[in-house]
Amino acid sequence: MKKLLYVQSYTILLFTFLLVKSAQAQMSLQGQVRTRTEVRDGLGNLAKLGAKAATFTSQRTSLNFGYRWDRLTFGVNIRDVRVWGQDASSINNSDGSKLFLHEAWAEIILANANDTSFKTKAFERLSLKIGRQELIYDDVRLLGNLDWLQQGRRFDMALLKAQKKGWQIDIGAAFNQNSDAFGRTGTFYVAANTPTTIANSKGDYISLPSDFIPTTSKGGAPLLTSPLSTNGQNQMFKSMQMVYLSRKFGTTKFAGLFFKDDFQKYRIDSIGNASNGLVYGRRYDVNGVHSRFTYGAMLTGLLNPLAKKLGKITWQAFGYLQQGKNRDGQALSAFHYGANVSIQQGRLSIGPGYELLSGSNTLTPDGKDHRFDPLYGTPHKHWGYMDYFYVGTGSAAGGLANAFLKTKYTANPNLYFTLDFHHFALANDMKNGLDASAGKLNRQLGNEVDCIMNYSLNKFTNLEVGYSFLKGSDSLEYAKLGTIGQTKRRAHWAYIMLNIRPDFLTTKAAK
Repeated sequence: MKKLLYVQSYTILLFTFLLVKSAQAQMSLQGQVRTRTEVRDGLGNLAKLGAKAATFTSQRTSLNFGYRWDRLTFGVNIRDVRVWGQDASSINNSDGSKLFLHEAWAEIILANANDTSFKTKAFERLSLKIGRQELIYDDVRLLGNLDWLQQGRRFDMALLKAQKKGWQIDIGAAFNQNSDAFGRTGTFYVAANTPTTIANSKGDYISLPSDFIPTTSKGGAPLLTSPLSTNGQNQMFKSMQMVYLSRKFGTTKFAGLFFKDDFQKYRIDSIGNASNGLVYGRRYDVNGVHSRFTYGAMLTGLLNPLAKKLGKITWQAFGYLQQGKNRDGQALSAFHYGANVSIQQGRLSIGPGYELLSGSNTLTPDGKDHRFDPLYGTPHKHWGYMDYFYVGTGSAAGGLANAFLKTKYTANPNLYFTLDFHHFALANDMKNGLDASAGKLNRQLGNEVDCIMNYSLNKFTNLEVGYSFLKGSDSLEYAKLGTIGQTKRRAHWAYIMLNIRPDFLTTKAAK
């Protein structure tokens, strides 16, 4: 498999070189090497008492090829992600490949008002983008490419994009399946990275059928070979449909989103028996899906009347609802809202804000799930750089209230500094399961400070240095880990990231 991937990569490189020679003006070819050295002492979750900090370097290497013609745009992104030392200095065929296809899409231009050869005049621009692609909308709150993560995020889908009288309308759809093998019947979808073998209750390893995901216990959490996403998901959608609508009115932009994702139904099942060994799990052979609906709008704008006195003032306000059923079939009723403002005077900008993601009241549950899931966005950008919320380490059932203050100082065109402060709290009451009197948790979760220095060394090279500190509470430990008094209350994280992005078709004039 690895040899095949390397052959494919070299073939694409050769094909790219030949095309560049014949039509260089229409081609693009960029590379990227991004290394990030981190020191983690409580990133994502509070570290256990006595635990030592972890240090490592991860690297993303990618090659991005693009082609543009009047009626077609084409893009391919090949990416390799690994940790230094993860592989031996000499590897063999049994080692897993970490080279993968991040993007591979084509966008067909169906209408263009600036091109008289098109007969269709209903739209100023109309195109169909199909294949593996990133979704990047607004501030990547709900839909984003998750570029901070070395592997990023992408979707296999079709996206119809239209422009008409200042309006942007995007309509997208995806339908996922596990295989196209002969003999496969139906459209059941096993939506996870499933192990092929697992130890049963007697300690014996058994093979797992393709439609079965093992769980920690009967009705428990899935046991996966690797996390599905950064949003703490335990099940990928089987299909999705979306509509995005935006328009600018003067200095204010309106953006509306409707997103429906459908999750394959399953039943609780087991393999084996009590005497020979049991494995509990989920069997994905049930017809139908659980559908979740997320919809709302975002407004962003510029306050011109106050700009002359206070400086440049930008603002943002948004609100989203989530209804239907969650991926496990529980009735869902959740919401997410917030607002923020940024004031820029010269080189300094400062911006307060507040946002809330609803959660479930575990003291007096009503049978519904009230936890808002921020879909497929970029949590790292919004809820603290230490990634305690809505990432692979999960989030509190009681939701999140985030009050923050963000500052940025631009020393010169190549250098800037940021300093952000977050105060985190539960959005709803949570029961303290370790309290015999069934008391509730204090809603205060903790405070986080994030510092960044970013410097552009040259046109292709960027250096970023960051440090974050979080002071957590008993409530944070219990909400994330289910324990109290077993972790450090202070968490630290530091990193150095070097991002090199050459454009191979750009030449420097000789002096």
